[in-house]
Amino acid sequence: MDIPSVELSNGNSIPLVGLGTYNMLGRPCVSAVGSAIKSGYRLLDTAPRYSNELSVGMGLHGTGVPREDIVVQTKLGGGDQGFDEAINAAKESARRLGVAHIDVYLIHWPCPSLGRTVDSWKALLTLADEGYVRTPGVSNFKQHHLQMLFDETGRWPVLNQIQCSPVLPRTELREFMASKGIHAQAWHPTGRKEGLLADPIILRIARKYGKSPTQIALRWSVQNGIGVVPKSSHTGRQVENADLFDFALDPADLAELATLDRGERAARDSDVDEEF
Repeated sequence: MDIPSVELSNGNSIPLVGLGTYNMLGRPCVSAVGSAIKSGYRLLDTAPRYSNELSVGMGLHGTGVPREDIVVQTKLGGGDQGFDEAINAAKESARRLGVAHIDVYLIHWPCPSLGRTVDSWKALLTLADEGYVRTPGVSNFKQHHLQMLFDETGRWPVLNQIQCSPVLPRTELREFMASKGIHAQAWHPTGRKEGLLADPIILRIARKYGKSPTQIALRWSVQNGIGVVPKSSHTGRQVENADLFDFALDPADLAELATLDRGERAARDSDVDEEF
């Protein structure tokens, strides 16, 4: 299974499809990571909040695939925000993962009530300048959060992982990000909780292409240049989630899917929602 990659603004590249590991724990997580890598996945997404960095690392190192072929992506938790705190947290994540460097390191949530977002971003830039982090980025940042980081440091994040799917396309935010060279990566890309996979429009499109509703939702993302990190511990579904590159949605399909947009207010509000 060959998953295409995209080049980032800092010259590094990242696969368009990766394995999400939220709620995967222990041996099942180790097995899921191993099966995904053996199937062709080369991007692993985790976070300290998922409590599985150790298991992700065990799964990674048990495959025999060279470390340099895998993009390991993890995040800075809200409780570890701050300059020194972020430096230490990154090193702890690397230790748990069993890696000498972190390929993609993201500030998980802005957590504005802490007032430490800029200091955390400066720490990520320091880690990047030292080569400890290859690609510094953020997650769940709105336009004004991104602008604040640039205004304070003169450097934009390379990647922003956001809640995004056909029902939450985040068009205005993504257009701003694209204008600044910020790659969009989607969490919850299937829109399952919003009922997308049972919507008559996506069911009709799935029948048209002989694909599953999940594949249609994920194809919408990658066709728009949005990376995805769907979660699955089942080998067959992992393969299905990455089998997106032998068809393309036509303009009529894309127009129909655009009618499902629930608007920015339907997304989690990172000015209010904070995770520590």
